Amino acid sequence: MKIGRSKLLIPWQLMFLIVQVCDFAQTSFSSGKWSELRMSAKTFWGILALLRIFWCLLPQTGYLHPDEFFQSSEVMAGDILDLQVYYPWEFLSSSPCRTVVFPLITSGITYWMIKSLQQLGMWSNVINSYTLLVSPRLLLTTFSFILDYSVYRLAPFWGADRWNALVLLAGSYVTLVFYTRTFTNTLEGLLFALLMVLVSPKAVGYGTDISQAKPTSSSLIGIITVAGFFNRPTFLAFALMPLLYWAVLNATSQHSIKTIAKHLLKLVSSTAFTAIIFTAADTLYFTSIGSEISLYSIKKNGLLSTIAQINQNVIVTPFNFLRYNLNPHNLAQHGIHPRFTHFAVNGIMLFGILHILAISVGLKMLKLNIHLLSWIRLHNHRPPTMLVLAKGKPTLLLFYFVPLAFLSLFNHQEPRFLIPLILPLVLLITPQNRTLKWKPIIIIFNVLGALLFGCLHQGGLIPCLSHLEQLIHSTESLNHPAHYILLFAHTYMPPRFLLSINKRDPLVEIIDMAGTEENTLCQTLGQLANNIACGTRETDKERTCHFFVITPGTVRTTIQKCGVLFKNETLIFPHLTMEDPPQISFLFSEKWRNEPASDKWDLFKCQSYYTKGMVHTVSDLKCQFYKQTK
Repeated sequence: MKIGRSKLLIPWQLMFLIVQVCDFAQTSFSSGKWSELRMSAKTFWGILALLRIFWCLLPQTGYLHPDEFFQSSEVMAGDILDLQVYYPWEFLSSSPCRTVVFPLITSGITYWMIKSLQQLGMWSNVINSYTLLVSPRLLLTTFSFILDYSVYRLAPFWGADRWNALVLLAGSYVTLVFYTRTFTNTLEGLLFALLMVLVSPKAVGYGTDISQAKPTSSSLIGIITVAGFFNRPTFLAFALMPLLYWAVLNATSQHSIKTIAKHLLKLVSSTAFTAIIFTAADTLYFTSIGSEISLYSIKKNGLLSTIAQINQNVIVTPFNFLRYNLNPHNLAQHGIHPRFTHFAVNGIMLFGILHILAISVGLKMLKLNIHLLSWIRLHNHRPPTMLVLAKGKPTLLLFYFVPLAFLSLFNHQEPRFLIPLILPLVLLITPQNRTLKWKPIIIIFNVLGALLFGCLHQGGLIPCLSHLEQLIHSTESLNHPAHYILLFAHTYMPPRFLLSINKRDPLVEIIDMAGTEENTLCQTLGQLANNIACGTRETDKERTCHFFVITPGTVRTTIQKCGVLFKNETLIFPHLTMEDPPQISFLFSEKWRNEPASDKWDLFKCQSYYTKGMVHTVSDLKCQFYKQTK
């Protein structure tokens, strides 16, 4: 029996190194010398930036949510690399709800480069589970430094300490884990950061009269806003306050109606142009209109008829997205949460003490501004709109809490929906010339968060897929083709593209049973184990059949009850399934303490079983392979 560490012990050592560096930084910060503090912060940010890249390359094996793969990498691997994949309903022509532009920009570009390297003969085996997983993530990791640039640019304007804010951003597990993945929420956060940069005047420092500032390009603001809307329509919740801020800034800094009208014209024209580009790309991808229209067809049917044909086939994915998600019945299929979940649970889960500090600052500011607005109205001193422009904290609070409030209107609330809020939060929490409080708590929270979500959470599934990919494409398998049946149960949906199986290869069958009940699992397992059919073709009859079952280690007892014999082939550590967590009471029980040391941690391992003629599995906090050969 082989035990695989799946490259995951290195991140644990890295996290220990982070703690040591944090202790060094904290000692330097307490020296009382501002220049030494700033130098330490710069060095610390550089270390964290390198860690972000290095940890992406390891790679991280934590599996946060299926959307990471099935809204980008899985789809593009099928379209560009011709691999066997599962197309989610959002990318079907019958129900297109996601724009194809951003998947093409992220995963599409990297997979096109990989395909080119293979076709040119520069790297014959470049298409493998590692490159398929890491290449899109590496591109997103590179894009994540847009956040760092935004903090660097915005900190002086919003009254934040530049390097303290950068360290807080780079050290957050949200940046290390979520902003290095191919989530649409990641792109939403990057576009929100760019929008904040665009609406904040470049040459104006904190505390000066910004009514004299020159607004930034209206065209770029329009492009970013529409791009964000097509990526995720919820972007409008994040864009609302920056756009209002920009509008007020325009109104107060421009004394000519002609100039204001010019800005509005640029905004409208860039918005319309960008929307047309996205709509055209989605229409061409989801329909066959591109192959049906030509100069000949236009000449034959006439221009008006052609325009009518295009109009009937136009795909506007954000409208389909809104139509689907505004239906309570549809949202219920994805999970219903109390409307306070973002505010009371998800904010703390992502940002920890920083979210609580923001609430505290918000309550203080609310009380102060109520008194201040009353005084302004009483003395007729100046319009209330100028209050927002003159003060940094109230506006940053609005940038943070207004999107949170709008997202809370929907009763499907996941933590990743809030990751764009990290930018206004770090600017709010790091005022100039003040030492950041709660450093030990912040450090411990982010180290634990990075380990939990970057390593532990469903952490055995990706290494298990890599193990299967190597097995399927091994020299022995290539010389003696076999039929494979891979059954997944009680795991997240397996991203099929990581197996790098060609679409034209019929010898691999994947069955995803999700969180099926025990009786159904045993029934299916028994039927497949006893009646494995290699195929109906004459050429399949002489092929060896391999049956693998991939389940969490916490489901081991269920598998044993099914009456299927197996033997462990390999173990992959660690793996934590929150949907099927280990029972805490069992971990403290005498039965668990009396188990052999080799078996005690099976609940936290990914396990592979192999015995010729029997069923093999792959399992959780142990990932088990049950294999049967015929």
